[in-house]
Amino acid sequence: MFEIDDLKKGFGTAGARALFEGLSMRVQRGECVAIMGESGVGKSTLLNCMAGLEPADGGSIRLDGSELVGLGDDALAGLRRRSFGFVFQAFHILPHLDVAQNVALPLWLLDVDDAEADRRARAMLERVGLRDRARDWPRELSGGELQRVAIARALVHRPSLVLADEPTGNLDPGRAAGVLDLLLECIRDAGAMGILVTHSQAAALRADRILRLTAGGLLPEAERT
Repeated sequence: MFEIDDLKKGFGTAGARALFEGLSMRVQRGECVAIMGESGVGKSTLLNCMAGLEPADGGSIRLDGSELVGLGDDALAGLRRRSFGFVFQAFHILPHLDVAQNVALPLWLLDVDDAEADRRARAMLERVGLRDRARDWPRELSGGELQRVAIARALVHRPSLVLADEPTGNLDPGRAAGVLDLLLECIRDAGAMGILVTHSQAAALRADRILRLTAGGLLPEAERT
């Protein structure tokens, strides 16, 4: 389970002004949750706090019982490598690595040997429909294909939690729907947890539930007035 309790994050001098506070949520294995909110409300900042990339100003963040708040940089980096997968709007595919090498990168960071890393990378590429593109270069792929590579990379090391920040923001609506369905299907099939930050109502509706980020915390979409 991924659990957040009474999380607070401020901005300005010494965090004097609250970006959000009193924020709590639970995500179960196999569940995908969408977080929506107005521009500037702090969606990406919240995602960064979840991953330990930005410090919270108060509260608790736990992944499978492990507390993230207060962990040192090395411990956080190790936890991210083992237990987190990331999908970004801008893909972040490395141009000097071929497709299979991009997917294998999280495994290399965990010291998986090259042969096993390549085998698992190719298996994930088959899962996302790119079996025949393993040795192609990123420049040879379309935007939708690049995002499928990013999905394979995010899941290849079998993370507990996948964080996706506007994962279809750079895709046209036709490609976006298919890519997002694939992402959520892969997360559920792996028994992982997924948190999707998006401004798109169409994207959010594909998740199991929708939460709206406000200055006072996260509200279930159905309870908004």
